[in-house]
Amino acid sequence: MSKTPESPCISICSLDQNDVCEGCYRTGNEIVDWFTADDERKREILEASTQRRKDAGFLIF
Repeated sequence: MSKTPESPCISICSLDQNDVCEGCYRTGNEIVDWFTADDERKREILEASTQRRKDAGFLIF
């Protein structure tokens, strides 16, 4: 069984003009959804936020 995904929050909580967190690269809706999302949805959110981070040129994580 897969482990429940951990939140990508790094405590830099500030949404930019596109409603994307400058810390974890989740959208505002994804942040709210995280609290009730099942593991599959959390993995989808992580995949989308990781792609946003890459698109922004940040490959640290």
